[in-house]
Amino acid sequence: MDAGSECSPATKSQSRGPLQDQFLHRKKSRENLDRFIPNRSAMDFDYAHYMLTEAKTGKENPIASSPSREAYRKRLAESLNMNRTRILAFRNKPPTPADTISTDCSSLRASEPVKARRYIPQTSEKTLDAPDLQDDYYLNLLDWGSSNVLAIALANTVYLWNATDGNTSELVTVDDDLGPVTSVKFAPDGRHISVSLNNSDVQLWDPTSNKLLRTLRGCHQSRVGSLDWNTHILTTGGMDGRIVNNDVRIRSHIVETYSGHHQEVCGLKWSASGQQLASGGNDNLLHIWDRSMASVNSPTQWLHRLEDHTAAVKALAWCPFQGNLLASGGGGGDKCIKFWNTHTGACLNSVDTGSQVCALLWNKNERELLSSHGFSQNQLTLWKYPSMVKMAELTGHTSRVLFMAQSPDGCTVASAAGDETLRFWNVFGSPAAAKAASRKAVTEPFAHINRIR
Repeated sequence: MDAGSECSPATKSQSRGPLQDQFLHRKKSRENLDRFIPNRSAMDFDYAHYMLTEAKTGKENPIASSPSREAYRKRLAESLNMNRTRILAFRNKPPTPADTISTDCSSLRASEPVKARRYIPQTSEKTLDAPDLQDDYYLNLLDWGSSNVLAIALANTVYLWNATDGNTSELVTVDDDLGPVTSVKFAPDGRHISVSLNNSDVQLWDPTSNKLLRTLRGCHQSRVGSLDWNTHILTTGGMDGRIVNNDVRIRSHIVETYSGHHQEVCGLKWSASGQQLASGGNDNLLHIWDRSMASVNSPTQWLHRLEDHTAAVKALAWCPFQGNLLASGGGGGDKCIKFWNTHTGACLNSVDTGSQVCALLWNKNERELLSSHGFSQNQLTLWKYPSMVKMAELTGHTSRVLFMAQSPDGCTVASAAGDETLRFWNVFGSPAAAKAASRKAVTEPFAHINRIR
């Protein structure tokens, strides 16, 4: 309160209105007792009128009355229930519910099945060495294909681990003037994999035969750090800020370009429908592009340009149960997970995680979101959506958890960190049908694997 607003008690007394003064005078009087203010709906005015007029006449001022008048008075007393002693009284409480009703309700509640809380292991199922894994936030060096093969890039080499039979193989090692490898991404069919390089080349490989199918050149002027597939379209994002759609079936593979970022594109994700593309960059921008608006002859304009993040946007994840819902994560200067309606461009929610957001994955079986983080805990955090209540925090990595990939059945998550380790977590649980297969494919083969080389 400002000093000028203070005043003395005398001044306050003089400022009171007449009604206030009268009220205070009555309040100090001994005759000013508490008043009972009744509820008018609880009053019986017929009975009250009778008691105030007729009934009191015989007691305080007796008068002669005829037999007919006395008969009328008795009849009136019976009808008005004259045996009551209180006029202004509260009505009786409503009757208690019948026992049968409460019993039925309790039986209904008892019959409802209570969903047991899923057990979330707090430690990884297996930890593998991943020597020479680049500690670079802007790259994407881990992917798990639909054929149940995991790909990881370590310096100039891409390794494949087959989760079905447990075999590990080397896909490719590039020369120093081409490498290191900057991104890997399986095609939707799991039978092709794209590998981008530091010199801006993008290679297409057949992982079954370890055969190089073709090399895409001329897409970018510098390294390509992000890749994603939309059926036969391979979308590439480079340090030059360009986003390019490449039709891998034709010789002139560049079919569309997207113009909007002015720094490195580090996040690319197509929606499940293939109609919308989300891109995040080191310029703190998040763009939503519409495939129907793509232009062949000129750079395509964005559908939405979202500027709410205050750091680089790499972590992107489309919701599997709501097609127009996108989650995005900001870097060290932002630390937020934001949710977007990509039809309208509206930000639905923003959650401060307290640390750099490196990657995001949705649970395919439950309404949950998993995020991986940098300093200071280097943890994986499982969130309940949409409340964003923390369900679990998984620790074990000693450096920022840069990359995450999800098994085809949606049960297991692989994480790779700057501490040069690769960890596997059973964080999303296992559907009943996939539980046995998941344990056989993931747990048993790891028993004899100690290092990815």
